[in-house]
Amino acid sequence: MKMFDGKTFWLIGASEGLGREIAKGLAQHGAHVVLSARSAHRLQDLLEVIGAATVLPMDVTDPQSVARAVQELGPIDGVIYNAGAYEPMSAKAWDSQAALTMLDVNLTGALRVLGHVVPGFVEKNQGDITLIGSLAGYRGLPSAIGYGASKAALISLAETMRHDLKDTGVNVRIINPGFIKTRLTDKNSFAMPQLMAPEAAAKKVLHAMRGKRFRTDFPRPFSWGIKAFDMLPDWLVYRGQ
Repeated sequence: MKMFDGKTFWLIGASEGLGREIAKGLAQHGAHVVLSARSAHRLQDLLEVIGAATVLPMDVTDPQSVARAVQELGPIDGVIYNAGAYEPMSAKAWDSQAALTMLDVNLTGALRVLGHVVPGFVEKNQGDITLIGSLAGYRGLPSAIGYGASKAALISLAETMRHDLKDTGVNVRIINPGFIKTRLTDKNSFAMPQLMAPEAAAKKVLHAMRGKRFRTDFPRPFSWGIKAFDMLPDWLVYRGQ
């Protein structure tokens, strides 16, 4: 994948699951990866696996932590925002702190990072931005308080950025996976259609990053079902309520 060879990517949310596999894939294809997450220990473990990378611990919920990381970052060709928090939550069992944490990690953290990265990309007239969203962002789903809202907002953010940056050399994409087997989805007690291994999902992400296509949803046909559900009229979705 020549798109990655010799390029530097800042991967945020690199320590576990999908992020860990994306980091390994980027390194295998010749990219230099800057690894960020809260857990310095897990990042060091990943560094030993992939051999060559830069470890840059960062807490996306802390503006000062993000600012310090940016100061140490150096030039980059692309940024991948994969940081995520998830707690299954029904409106009948509301947990405000958990909901706010999901919004802070999944959305506000992305805004903190992009606030530092985007102006530099625009000034250089080049850069690559990948936001990892979720199929859960397309329509409100049961027991997704906090998570669904954060991912819906992230999709909207990506759509707006794609419009605004169309006349620059900055490419923006949103990638919306379905269920991936990680420590986060292990919290779910329900059956998860087409549950994917992180390795398989990372291959989908890397493939999407090779092109300029804005939106990638997977896996199929589950993603088709979610998109079709999004198109249903409200009277049918909420019938009997």
